[in-house]
Amino acid sequence: MLHFARWKIILILLVSVCGILAALPNLFSKEQLKALPSWVPAKQINLGLDLQGGAHLLYQMDEKALVADWLKDINGEVRDTLRKDKIGYNRLATSEPNKSVSVRIRDKANEEKALTALRELSVPLNTGLVFTGQQGNTLDVTRDGNKITLEITEPGLLQRVGSAIEASIETVRRRIDAFGTTEPVIQRQGRDRILVQVPGIKDVARLKALVGETGKLSFHLVDTTSSVEEAQRTGKPPPGRELVPSEDGYSSFYLLHSRAIVSGENLVDAQPGFDQRTNEPVVTFRFDTAGARRFAKVTQENVGRPFAIVLDNKVISAPVIREPILGGSGQISGNFTVQEANDLAVLLRSGALPAKLTILEERTVGASLGADSVASGKVASMIGLAAVVGFILISYGLFGVFANIALMVNIALIVGVLSQLQATLTLPGIAGIVLTIGMAVDANVLIFERIREEARAGKSVIASIDSGYSRALSTILDANITTFIAAIVLFWLGSGPIRGFAVTLSIGIITSVFTAFTLTRLMVAQWVRSRRPQEVPI
Repeated sequence: MLHFARWKIILILLVSVCGILAALPNLFSKEQLKALPSWVPAKQINLGLDLQGGAHLLYQMDEKALVADWLKDINGEVRDTLRKDKIGYNRLATSEPNKSVSVRIRDKANEEKALTALRELSVPLNTGLVFTGQQGNTLDVTRDGNKITLEITEPGLLQRVGSAIEASIETVRRRIDAFGTTEPVIQRQGRDRILVQVPGIKDVARLKALVGETGKLSFHLVDTTSSVEEAQRTGKPPPGRELVPSEDGYSSFYLLHSRAIVSGENLVDAQPGFDQRTNEPVVTFRFDTAGARRFAKVTQENVGRPFAIVLDNKVISAPVIREPILGGSGQISGNFTVQEANDLAVLLRSGALPAKLTILEERTVGASLGADSVASGKVASMIGLAAVVGFILISYGLFGVFANIALMVNIALIVGVLSQLQATLTLPGIAGIVLTIGMAVDANVLIFERIREEARAGKSVIASIDSGYSRALSTILDANITTFIAAIVLFWLGSGPIRGFAVTLSIGIITSVFTAFTLTRLMVAQWVRSRRPQEVPI
């Protein structure tokens, strides 16, 4: 146990030195690190929301709006299905309170045929939901005489809400990434809520505006043959038209064709820029192949007519088609500031949210509170470290010195690994490090006590040390493996701060076994080889 091959010595020392070098950047400010050469390690630990301040937002998805959009889609699918099969119908109606769409079939001979065709709109639920007890179909299709009803099922709604939440999380993540923040926490809570924690964010108002926007983009032709004032007065636009409020600064409302030319789903890119003629901020966009084809066809057929760019049911721009737009790209102008153009481009690139998100809870953690938490964590760590170092030094003398050196290397390895992984350090994470400091010497205590027992039994120095390390190994592994399993379970089932604690604890367990057993054994072996002691100084 005390013999080390040369390559093992080099490997142990290399790991220790690399850990120390990886931890060193945390002793410098970001400005000081920028002044250093590029080859010098520069990654630092990311501080969590509770350490550097930031925003804590709890959003709730508008389930009613999600159901309304779904019913609108079902309504259109029913119409298209019956027209495709040439089945006459009337009284196609949507009932949001009942979460259903109903239709009456004119010809009694077509009732069964229509029922069979409409049942194909009901899709079996994802088999992955079987384990949660959710089985069946998305729609319950029934017939009562000539009336056919398609009602959303509760399991179908749960699946729809779950899918919408997952899509919203990805959309929100893409939007927050545009801020350049590190390690935001974005996770689902309950049935229809999303928790957003963004450490280090300065402009919380902008964050809320960017995350909360639904971002649904569509392009519509403007109806210039009907009167906007008449539609406003009567509240009944002509069939196939809708009255949409405007934010373009030229008109308060526009009368638009309900059917969109192209939707935001066909958008593949959007970037902020400047108009070459007016030098005003604009947003340039580009469609996919299908969207470019439809956009080109409509603009060819409607030269001289205005079309509206609608974002979240508001017209942001209504330019006139001067010539066919055949390249599949264009630009959106609307008296934007540079930041507004940039935020709009982020919204369009990230995609639309399935439904609007409403803030239920908002907390802002100040930087001063975070600094106090860091200071308290440092004090706790120093007190714990000093107590452990003093205890091990008094109890084991020279061997305590070896254990303390290994403890310092252990802390450096933990910090270095956290820095390289760009993990987020929170208050529970600091607690994990403090706990690791206490646990780190536990293995050395087991080893040193075993060596002391072997020496008292009359064994030689080398035999006592060799026996102490070899016999304590199984106990050390058993204790640390069980703790490591507990840390993995915490990381798997926990969230946020619990995961931060599990990460530091897991890393600390691995580095502690390395330093407490391998590194101290190397130092003891080198001491025995150079001094050849006659007794164990414990």
